[in-house]
Amino acid sequence: MEKTELASRLRGVRVGFAVCGSFCTFSQCFDALEELLALGCDVIPIMSFNAYSTDTRFGNAETHRERMKALCGRDIIHTIEDAEPIGPQNMTDITVVANCTGNTLAKLAASITDTPVTMAVKSHLRGSKPVLLNVATNDALAGSAKNIFSLMNYKNYYFVPIKQDDHVKKPFSLVGDFSKIPEALVSALGKVQIQPVIAR
Repeated sequence: MEKTELASRLRGVRVGFAVCGSFCTFSQCFDALEELLALGCDVIPIMSFNAYSTDTRFGNAETHRERMKALCGRDIIHTIEDAEPIGPQNMTDITVVANCTGNTLAKLAASITDTPVTMAVKSHLRGSKPVLLNVATNDALAGSAKNIFSLMNYKNYYFVPIKQDDHVKKPFSLVGDFSKIPEALVSALGKVQIQPVIAR
C-alpha cells in the first residue's frame, strides 16, 4: 500500500501504542511509532512496568520514556489505574502492542490483566475494537505457540506478519515485521487479518 493511501486511511486514527519488555526491539518500535505519527495518527503511548522502568544494554529507561513522551506530545500510560479508562472514555480506535512478548501473549490468551498493557488491551476490547499484536518472543515456536494460535482464533485480535528472525541461532524465535504495522493497522481497522501472516 502506497504511503499516500496509508496516510489517507490513518490520518486522525487514535492509536494506543503499547510497548512491552522486548528491549532488543525498542529501536524498531520507535521507528514504527515515528512512521505512524508521520502518517497522521493520534498516538496514545502505553508502556508495561518493565518497559517503563528497566535499564538494559539496549538503553536507559528514562531516555526511552522521554523520547516516547516527546514524540507523542503527551504523558505515557504506565499504570493499571491509568490504563483502565481507555475503553470507558473511548480513547482509542485501535490498540497495537508493538512488541508483544511471550509473557504478554500468555496473559492476553488467559485474560489476565495485571500490567498496564494488558489492562489497556482489555479496556479497549470492551468496545469490540481491534487489537493488533506484533509478536516479539524467542519461544514463539515453542511455549508461546499455543497462545499465538489461541489469540488468532479470538475475535478482534489481529497480527502483524511474523517471521523467524534467526532460524540458526534462535530456531524458536519469531518477530513481527515492524515495517508492516501501518498496513496491518489499516487491515485490522477493517476487521481483516493482513495476509500473509507468515512473512518470508
